[in-house]
Amino acid sequence: MFAPFEKYLLGFVQISGADLERIKSVATVKKIRKWQSLLHDGEVWKSMCFVVSGCFRLYRFDQKGIDHTVRFGIENWWMTDTESFNHQTPSNYNIEALSSSTVIIWGKNDWEQLLVTISAFKQFYDRLNASAYETSQQRIFSLISGSAEERYLEFQRAYPNVFNKVPLHMVASYLGISRETLSRIRKDFSRSAKTPRLEPGRSI
Repeated sequence: MFAPFEKYLLGFVQISGADLERIKSVATVKKIRKWQSLLHDGEVWKSMCFVVSGCFRLYRFDQKGIDHTVRFGIENWWMTDTESFNHQTPSNYNIEALSSSTVIIWGKNDWEQLLVTISAFKQFYDRLNASAYETSQQRIFSLISGSAEERYLEFQRAYPNVFNKVPLHMVASYLGISRETLSRIRKDFSRSAKTPRLEPGRSI
């Protein structure tokens, strides 16, 4: 079950077999049930979590008790609360599985030790953080400047086939639009045959 992560890692950096074994030795593979939670708000997030299969979402509640989807995590992506992980402070977010899933988890202490002792792994992590920052900036710009249709197209590019795994109201929440608006947009694209050619999502 470690093979998918090994392939993913080698797409970023060259790393020795011995170092791969060290990374594997402190990793834990877990099977997660559909709707099982990995994190509740108020808890401290203490691990790095790589999604081997399945789908997750990270979300939080506003003052009215309405939940807002911030991010999805699909195959070859990461699911984490970076702020809680870095500062070891209570999280404002929740993480739940939207389907039966498999993840690889590293505890914070083990992860940080790997970064200190394996230079190639530190290089990988730096690239990962840079990619995540760029994606975050793009998402912010999309939310403040893009039309509902443009946000929908960007979602299709970033999360191919996710509509088969995620309830429609969660996608609408992620896009910052109503479910009715999302349904209308999907129907419009279907009628006009403008459904975009999907491209692989970023591995973050």
